[in-house]
Amino acid sequence: MAERSLFSVSVVIPERSVFDGDAEMIVVPGEDGEIGVLARHVALEALLKAGSTRIHLSGGEVIELATGPGFFEVHSNRALILVDDAVDLREIDASRAIAQLEEARAELGRLESGEIEGDRWRIEQKIKHAEYQLAVAGN
Repeated sequence: MAERSLFSVSVVIPERSVFDGDAEMIVVPGEDGEIGVLARHVALEALLKAGSTRIHLSGGEVIELATGPGFFEVHSNRALILVDDAVDLREIDASRAIAQLEEARAELGRLESGEIEGDRWRIEQKIKHAEYQLAVAGN
């Protein structure tokens, strides 16, 4: 099988870059379903929901990240994934995920009681992100 062309991929959370390198393909959790991208993909912008982001490197290695909600952009053979949180599935910390879940549920409760204003969808995605991490960790 012929090797695929590579393109630049960056996964960025507010605190730092989680991944910055070349990939053959990426698959991200788009708002309406998974989006797969290869090199030379047409320009694209999309909202991302919480879920699994897979980065296919040359040589067959796949990095799978549990990602929170965010934004995705492809332009000029470069993909940029901007998300609230991203954790390598091999490095999930169940206690951190539990804390994220409790915090997001409390935030949703404050939203529902009218104590705060906010984006309900984004809060629900934070809950799904924490629940996905816990499912992968076996909790």
